[in-house]
Amino acid sequence: MAFNLIKKKSSTVPAYAYDPDKEKPVIRASICNGEQVAGFKNMESGKFNEIMMIRDDKDLKEFMKAFRLGHVDKEY
Repeated sequence: MAFNLIKKKSSTVPAYAYDPDKEKPVIRASICNGEQVAGFKNMESGKFNEIMMIRDDKDLKEFMKAFRLGHVDKEY
């Protein structure tokens, strides 16, 4: 019996229905510890929908590619 020992990396970006007319992509960054979270902020209510942690440039590129973004604002 053969086993496939190589696991395919699953996407870390969860499915989310981004509405560019009502939301804008944002990186929330902590001043204290530098932690960064990517998500979408509702432009009317200000509510932030957290999508994924950003640990490095690779994570940021994955987030931008998944949602076809050219630019993401950063908030502190």
